[in-house]
Amino acid sequence: MERRRGARTQFSIVYVLLALALVFLVQGLVARWLGRAEEVPYSQFRDDLANGRIAKVTFEEQRIVYTLRESSEGESVEGNFTTVRVDDSELVQHLVEAEVEFQAEPPPSGIVTALLTWVLPLIPLALIWYFLFRRMGSSGPLSIGKSRAKEIAPERTKVTFEDVGGVDEVETELKEVIEFLKDPSRFTAIGAKLPTGILLVGPPGTGKTLLARATAGEAGVPFFSMSGSEFVELFVGVGASRVRDLFEQAKTRAPCIIFIDEIDAIGQSRSSVAALRTNDEREQTLNQLLYEMDGFESNQGVVIMGATNRPEILDKALLRAGRFDRQIEVPLPTEIGRRQILDIHTANVPLGPDSDLDRLAQITAGFSGADLENLVNEAALMAVRRGDAKVGKQDFDVAIERIVAGLQRDTPLKGETRRRVAYHEGGHALVSQLLPNTDQVHRVSIIPTSKGALGYTMEMPVEDRYLMSEAVLKERLAVMLGGRAAEVLIFSEISTGAANDLERATALARRMVTEFGMSEALGPVRYAAGSGPGYLGRELGLESDLSPETASLIDKEVRRIIEEAQEQALELLRTHRSALDAIATVLQEREAIEGAEVGRIVSETASTKP
Repeated sequence: MERRRGARTQFSIVYVLLALALVFLVQGLVARWLGRAEEVPYSQFRDDLANGRIAKVTFEEQRIVYTLRESSEGESVEGNFTTVRVDDSELVQHLVEAEVEFQAEPPPSGIVTALLTWVLPLIPLALIWYFLFRRMGSSGPLSIGKSRAKEIAPERTKVTFEDVGGVDEVETELKEVIEFLKDPSRFTAIGAKLPTGILLVGPPGTGKTLLARATAGEAGVPFFSMSGSEFVELFVGVGASRVRDLFEQAKTRAPCIIFIDEIDAIGQSRSSVAALRTNDEREQTLNQLLYEMDGFESNQGVVIMGATNRPEILDKALLRAGRFDRQIEVPLPTEIGRRQILDIHTANVPLGPDSDLDRLAQITAGFSGADLENLVNEAALMAVRRGDAKVGKQDFDVAIERIVAGLQRDTPLKGETRRRVAYHEGGHALVSQLLPNTDQVHRVSIIPTSKGALGYTMEMPVEDRYLMSEAVLKERLAVMLGGRAAEVLIFSEISTGAANDLERATALARRMVTEFGMSEALGPVRYAAGSGPGYLGRELGLESDLSPETASLIDKEVRRIIEEAQEQALELLRTHRSALDAIATVLQEREAIEGAEVGRIVSETASTKP
């Protein structure tokens, strides 16, 4: 923040210095243009007068301007000469004796002098400031405090709920607002009031902005859209002015919807440490927004909608009743919701006979609506690259791999590294296949990716999981450590390839101990600091008032859980060593293996599953 502020200050200083230089330059040019006279010393003026060369003299307020006579050869001298006027009491007498025509001019008008010497030179400065305001996105200095919200007329809002999938519960909540905007008398007759504000919260890419536009499209009312960051500018007071102007526009266009995307940019809590380090401009903007929302009369037909994926940092005054009365969570889509979203995005995409959208919806657990849209687009690009006119199963599989694991590199692994990575990924796949509560293996690969992985094991969830037991979490830990256990079993040493596995396993084990209370030694107590929904991901630290003994015990419990998970993975791999060797051999030969083939190898080498 300080660096950006310094850059802006330097930018303004440069422009000011250039403008001042232009002012002085123009002043000098104007003065020379007005005078058009050559400056000479006063002594030369007296010499020209004594030698009879002066034809005419004009006395100004502070200067003397004179012209010379024709020379003896008959040539005329062009231009005037000027010198500084001094106190010379005998000058007039000498002019009379030399028969020189002389006169005095009154001082110029003050308005004319100011216009020529000050107003005219300031024109370049005004032009510079004008272009500076245009560069900041304003049409001029007088419009900097105007709202920059984009108004979308009802006939241009073509998005409806048919264009949104996977959020049926959210649509039900929003349809009440639509019905109120269309026919408020049904609600006011029984004393119901329209919610002042509706806050859409959820992970990125779940369709919060699309839902707001669909609400306006269904209601057939004007839609004012603006980002929270557009309120705050360099100049103090601009944000509050834009809030006032936005709400004034909305009142004249009621019924309508005001949508503020990423409202956390101006709605951050004023009591947070980060807010104390910022200037007052953001706080003034928030205060004005709080006033405008609370100042609305009920049922006047203006609905404020906001969207954020950081609800935990919003100011409490913004979330109270009377402002954002209704908070609607827009979660990641379920399997049924993902199927609906895929139907929407594949409506104009020709699908091959082997494309199975039901299967695709099942294996994309955790994907948002934006991720699914990107998935369909990537699959279409893959089909074009293959030269096929239809998108098939192979294209969708490759697209999923590109999104989850990254682009595959064209540099295959060789030698001992290839063998080690094959056993590492084989260990993950085999442990996942053997344990009863883990997801099914979808694909195993030892092709390096652009994200830095030398290989990966993709799992396909059987169903969406909304909660997980301690046994399920421990099995997940065993799968995470299956690659490291395979290296210990086969090579009797470990490598750096398990660094990411250890990172994820340690984070999960620590959450089990400090957040979920899954430790008998520590009991059902929460030791993790922080609370509230966090959709962008966050690392939970420990409470600051923990005793050293408790912190040490937490570390011991985390280590115990991880060691038990690794020992479980090692025991499974020892028991099914032949299956591990078979999977690693196939990976070294073909670089990839499907989940169905992993299951077949396990069935052939071991008749029962633990």
